[in-house]
Amino acid sequence: MTALVRLLLVTLLALAPAAARADDPLAKKLEAVMDGKDYTQARWGVLVADAKTGEVLYAREPDKLFTPASTTKLFSCAAALIAYGPDHRFETPVYQRGPVVDGSLHGDLILVASGDLTFGGRTGPDGKLAFADVDHTYANSGLGVPELTDTDPLAGLKDLVRQIKKAGIKEVRGEVLVDDRLFTRADATGSGPTAVTPIMVNDNVVDVCVTPGAKSGEPAKVTLRPETDYFQVDAVVTTGNPDTDPSLTLLSVGSNQFTVRGKVPAGGKPVVRIYPVDDPATFARYLFIELLRKEGVRVQAPLARPNKYDYPESNAYDKLTKVATFKSPPFKETIQVTLKVSNNLYASALPCLLAAKKGKKTLEDGLKEQRKILRDLGVDVGTISFGGGAGGSPADCVTPRAAVKLLSAMAKRPEWEAYRAGLPSLGVDGTLAKVVDEDSPARGKAFGKTGTWIWQDAMNGRFLLRSKALAGVMTTKGGRELYYAFYVNDVPLPAGVNATREGKVLGKLCEIIYTSDEKRTTGGE
Repeated sequence: MTALVRLLLVTLLALAPAAARADDPLAKKLEAVMDGKDYTQARWGVLVADAKTGEVLYAREPDKLFTPASTTKLFSCAAALIAYGPDHRFETPVYQRGPVVDGSLHGDLILVASGDLTFGGRTGPDGKLAFADVDHTYANSGLGVPELTDTDPLAGLKDLVRQIKKAGIKEVRGEVLVDDRLFTRADATGSGPTAVTPIMVNDNVVDVCVTPGAKSGEPAKVTLRPETDYFQVDAVVTTGNPDTDPSLTLLSVGSNQFTVRGKVPAGGKPVVRIYPVDDPATFARYLFIELLRKEGVRVQAPLARPNKYDYPESNAYDKLTKVATFKSPPFKETIQVTLKVSNNLYASALPCLLAAKKGKKTLEDGLKEQRKILRDLGVDVGTISFGGGAGGSPADCVTPRAAVKLLSAMAKRPEWEAYRAGLPSLGVDGTLAKVVDEDSPARGKAFGKTGTWIWQDAMNGRFLLRSKALAGVMTTKGGRELYYAFYVNDVPLPAGVNATREGKVLGKLCEIIYTSDEKRTTGGE
C-alpha cells in the first residue's frame, strides 16, 4: 500500500459523514435490523470501511463512545503482540540455592514465574495451543456448554521435574519456592477466574468434572482436574432424568475446602464447573512438590506450608545454578487462544506483562504502556477508555472509529498475520462458531472479536444486555476486504432470552454486508 493510499485511508476514516444516504440499499437493509422493535431503548454504533481505499460504506454514530465488552481484547492483544513479538517464548526457570552432594540438594529449589499464561497446560502434541469453542474458564457463567481440551494442565511442572531429576537431584533438604514477584497481583474483569498472577497453572482454577451415573437416582462421580490433594471436596451429586438440565452448586466452606451439590442428567456428557484458586503461588508450589515426590525426588519441605520465604534479590539469580527451564510456545499461540475463546484471564494479564517488560509492576503501569503503543499506531487514545485488558471494567469505552483504525493500523504491521489468525471465524470456530447457520453465505468469510456484557435485572426478572459487540475484517462476495465494528448497547432482553439472540443479529449484519457488495464511486456512508 502506497503512502498516498494510506493517507487517503486515514482521511476518509476521519472525515467521512456520519449518516447513510437515504437511498442507500445497504443502509436500508442494515437499519431494518437495527431499528427493529427489540432496539427501541438501545443504541447502535457501526462503522464499515473498505480496507484498501478507506471508503466508508456505512456509519452510525461512529464517533460516540460505546461499551465494548470483549472487543477490548483487540486493543490489549495488539499492544502485547507489538511489545513482545509473535515469536516470543516465555522461559520459566528453576534455580538451586545450595550445593548438591551425592544427589542431595542442601538448600532450596526456586521456580521463578515468568508470566507464561498457559504454562504447558494447553499445549497439544503438535506444539500448538488447543482450545474449545466454549472455554472451561466460562464453565460457571452459563454462556454455553464448556469443554476441556485434551491436554495436561500440569505439563509445564512435569517438564521441570523431569529436568531436575536429569540434573541429578534426588533429594531437596531445603525449601521448594515459587517466586511470583514479576508483577503485582491484579483482578481480571469479566467471567471466569479473577486472580491475575505471574504463575498460572490450569488458568488458576481446578476443574470440577461431574460424570452422571448410568440411570436416574444413581450417584454421580466427581473428579478434579488436575488431580491433587490441595483441595478437600465434599461432593454429593445425584443423577437426574435424561431431559433435565444440570444443576450444580459449588460452595466454599474453608481454606481450600468446598462442597459440590446438585444433579446432572442421566446419559449426558460430564458436566464441568470451575473452582478458583485463592493463592496461585501456593497452589503451584503444592503441585510442584507433589510431582517431585511422585517422580521419586524426596522433598523435606511440608506440602501445606504457605509460599512465603526469603527470596533472593532479583539480580542475584545470575549467581545461582539454573537446573531447569520450561519454554512456552510462541506468544502468538497465546494471543490466538485469548481472541478465539475470549479468555478474560489472559487478556487481563496482558497489561501486567507490558508493565513487567518495562521493569514496572502494576496493571495501571501496563495500561499506560498500552496507551503509548496504541498512540504510536495512530489510534486516537482520547476516544477510548480502559480499566483493564479484557472488557468488563466500568471504565471500558470505545468508538467504532477507534476500533476500525486499530484494525487498519495493525494490517500494516508485521504482527498482522498472527493477529488476524486469532480472530474467530464466522460460523466456524471460537465465539463465532454458532452465530450463523452452516449454509450461511458469509460463513468463514468474516473474522472478528466478539463481546458480551450482560447484567441481571432482578427487579424485572430478565437480563440487561449492556453490550453486544463484534469488530474485525471480512471479505465480501465480490472479493472486497472490509474493516467493520458493530456495537449495540443497553438492550433489555425479554424473560427467557439471553445474549445468544444478539449474537445471531450481528451475524445477520455480516451476511447483509457480505452479500450486498456494492462498490461505490461517490462519497457518503
